[in-house]
Amino acid sequence: MTSRKPLAWLHSEVKTPPFSRTARIEAGTLLRRLQNGETIDMPLSRPMPDVGSRCHELRVDDGDVTFRILYHIAPNAVVILDVFQKKTRTTPKRVLDSARKRLRLYKHLSGED
Repeated sequence: MTSRKPLAWLHSEVKTPPFSRTARIEAGTLLRRLQNGETIDMPLSRPMPDVGSRCHELRVDDGDVTFRILYHIAPNAVVILDVFQKKTRTTPKRVLDSARKRLRLYKHLSGED
């Protein structure tokens, strides 16, 4: 049995509200799969090289709303960089900038860099 990677929450959370109960459960299921070492591909997750290496964006549909969870797969954890509601096709610049800063700090403090 492989060990499960912990989740390292650097920003935000998945809770009801704003997530519906169904969307919160879906997000939890996807995060658990990542913790177990599974790779999740499109359409549920896409690479986010603009944020950094091994960074991705989970997509959680919740009726008329779509939530995104930006994450980084570190050697010893699944690092949650941000959770936000996405309203356009592009990820807001402020979200990308904040995620990059959080990732740099995490890598520095964890010795990953």
